[in-house]
Amino acid sequence: MKRPKKEDENKVEYGTISLPLPLIKKIKERIRGTGMNSVSAYVAFVVREILSSSKEKFVDKEEISKIKSRLKSLGY
Repeated sequence: MKRPKKEDENKVEYGTISLPLPLIKKIKERIRGTGMNSVSAYVAFVVREILSSSKEKFVDKEEISKIKSRLKSLGY
């Protein structure tokens, strides 16, 4: 079997999402003059930022319980 070329390994597949036209208009206004080349690029950037930071912001119930126990043992 033939191994795919190196460039095929780095190829990213894309899907399509729909946004309300007024939102697209606002995004276009926001990215004007920024060097961001498209609405899609901006939306992908924003979603990546949100997803990467959300892991750090949310704590599950078990972790909250551990934190409460630690604080209680410290006298809080």
